[in-house]
Amino acid sequence: MNQGIIKEFRDFLLRGDLISLAVAFIMAGAFGAVVAVFTDGIIMAFIAAIFGKPSFDSIGLDIGDGRLAIGSFLTAVVNLVIVAAAVFFFIVKPVQTIKDRQKKEGEVVPDADDIALLKEIRDLLKNRP
Repeated sequence: MNQGIIKEFRDFLLRGDLISLAVAFIMAGAFGAVVAVFTDGIIMAFIAAIFGKPSFDSIGLDIGDGRLAIGSFLTAVVNLVIVAAAVFFFIVKPVQTIKDRQKKEGEVVPDADDIALLKEIRDLLKNRP
C-alpha cells in the first residue's frame, strides 16, 4: 500500500505540467529580480533626474501614529506595468503573430478536441435529411 502511494506521488511530481510550472515559477522569480533592478537602477534614475528624488519611497501620508507608504505602492505599480509590458511584448504578441502567420499561410492550426468534435456534429446534422 505504501509503495503505491509513493509511486503515485512520484508520478505526480514527474508529470510534465508540474515540472513546467516549477520552471515557470523559477523563471518568474528571476524575471522579477531583473525588473526590480531595472526599476531601481534605470526608471528611478530618470525620475530622480526629473523630480530630484531617486525613488517614490519618501512619498507618504502620516495618519495618527501610522504612515501610509504611498511611494512603495507606486514603485510596485511601476514594477507591475513593466512586467505586464514585457510579458505582452515578448510572449503574448510574438505567439499571436506566429499564429496569425500560420493562418495566413494556410497552415492548419489544430483546433481543440472539443471544438473539432462540435464541428463534426454540426456537419453530421447538416447532412441529415
